[in-house]
Amino acid sequence: MAFRFSPSYWRIVLGLCCMFTLVHTALSTPPEDPVRCVSGNTDCSVTNSYGVFPDRSTCRAANVAYPTTEAELVSIVAAATKARRKMRVTTRYSHSIPKLACTDGTDGLFISTKFLNHTVQADAGAMTLTVESGVTLRQLITEAAKVGLALPYAPYWWGLTVGGMLGTGAHGSSLWGKGSAVHDYVTEIKIVSPGSVNDGFAKVRVLSESTTPVEFNAAKVSLGVLGVISQVTFGLQPMFKRSLKYVMKNDLDFDDQVLTLGEKHEFADFVWLPSQGKVVYRMDDRVAVNTPGNGLYDFLPFRSQPSAALAIIRSSEEKQEIFRDATGKCAEATLISSTLFSTSYGLKNNGIAFTGYPVIGSQNRMMTSGSCLDSLQDGLTTACAWDSRIKGEFYHQTCFSIPLTQVKSFITDVKSLVKIDQKSLCGLELYNGILMRYVTASPAYLGKDTEAIDFDLTYYRAKDPLRPRLYEDFIEEIEQIALFKYNALPHWGKNRNVAFDGVIKKYKNAPAFLRVKESYDPDGLFSSEWTDQILGIKGNATIVKDGCALEGLCICSEDAHCAPTKGYMCRPGKVYKEARVCTRVGDINA
Repeated sequence: MAFRFSPSYWRIVLGLCCMFTLVHTALSTPPEDPVRCVSGNTDCSVTNSYGVFPDRSTCRAANVAYPTTEAELVSIVAAATKARRKMRVTTRYSHSIPKLACTDGTDGLFISTKFLNHTVQADAGAMTLTVESGVTLRQLITEAAKVGLALPYAPYWWGLTVGGMLGTGAHGSSLWGKGSAVHDYVTEIKIVSPGSVNDGFAKVRVLSESTTPVEFNAAKVSLGVLGVISQVTFGLQPMFKRSLKYVMKNDLDFDDQVLTLGEKHEFADFVWLPSQGKVVYRMDDRVAVNTPGNGLYDFLPFRSQPSAALAIIRSSEEKQEIFRDATGKCAEATLISSTLFSTSYGLKNNGIAFTGYPVIGSQNRMMTSGSCLDSLQDGLTTACAWDSRIKGEFYHQTCFSIPLTQVKSFITDVKSLVKIDQKSLCGLELYNGILMRYVTASPAYLGKDTEAIDFDLTYYRAKDPLRPRLYEDFIEEIEQIALFKYNALPHWGKNRNVAFDGVIKKYKNAPAFLRVKESYDPDGLFSSEWTDQILGIKGNATIVKDGCALEGLCICSEDAHCAPTKGYMCRPGKVYKEARVCTRVGDINA
């Protein structure tokens, strides 16, 4: 008999989590520095905020440097260039899932932007703000608000840094204006790259659309291979307010609504709950700055959580996986999604409590959140839910953009999978369903190339890389449908390895980007094995070995790539027959 806690038990646990986050939002143990060294700043390793890279490898370097000024940064790059050392940039919280922070071998150098976190200049008249690249999104919008300015679109998590957002093409949700990508509101980039002897081994370049358009469009989404971004200037807008409400409906006409909602609501997005047949619509619009309201968006899953409750929830999901308890997963997913919706996902009308829709507040208070980073050291009694030091969330993320003209067909394909087994995607709904955001075409060479919907899937990852997941074939098929049937573009800062195999061929401006890269760093000192693979320079991102398909390191082509001893074999997809997925066959206990 499958092991699961009763719905009433989960209501108590989730209720305790909600009560805790409502009352104790100031308590949390802050995340560790992602760089750890054996002695001082030598013999170092780097990880991401989740504590493990997709291939579970360890990334090492001989040293880490923490420049505090641009002059120090130039000196560090010059010394490493002169010594021909490999370099990679790391950020304060290291939120990129792939190995973008890794350098090759063990003799390289990590350059952390942790202390490059200052505002350089705020110009209210010109509506510009210049900051160092280690400034977080939260700092950026707070500094802008002080002079009456607003960044119009941004990701929903405020722990990202300016350099990190430009490195990976981070975005919010909108079809309006220049679109939702942060990099398209940048007017100037200052970057430090390797230089010649005559340059003193480091070259500082100032890039803009008017003076250096080719280099500027390469640097706007750079993957960190052009050098270290030192400073960024944003073109901002006068402060405004937003009026937001969430509406839950069935998903019967959802595929048609997706095509039009982005034109009606400037900040629209969707949370799709496919196994429940429901969609949560975000009706979110710009209103005048003098509209009454002091709303705050404090997303509940981004608040600090009690570590003990997180451990219980994780243990339960592990047992559901072991005993193949799909019914338990679906019951828990329904409870979580209904609780989040009933608590308005953490919206507060007056900054304290939710009293009803619409919630109206200033842009800097409504666009992004992440209060689990607010830290009073409490010995890990509470933490961000994914903090690797506790037994909390541990997951894969698959994130891709499908052209708006093909979204309806993709949604139909996913619905066809759900019809085969209604419980198949409950695992996604345990992590708040499929988040869907609007993106538009960008002049950035490695940015989006058309109006599209970005689909963000988060789902269970086993601690044992050789343990298959319940219904993993369904999610693998969705991944392959998106990437290969619809030629989707993967998010550079998320995804498993398979999403990046041959990805550079999808970018028409890739040759122009690579020419700039060759000009800035001809010796590839800021490149790594990973960046060479995803840029198509050398090798590819997939890793073929026994069990590789279980973690998205490869697409299975033989049973050994799955888990044959546990009954999982490589089989064609159920809807997309060209897919090859790890499917449970027979009655072997997994």
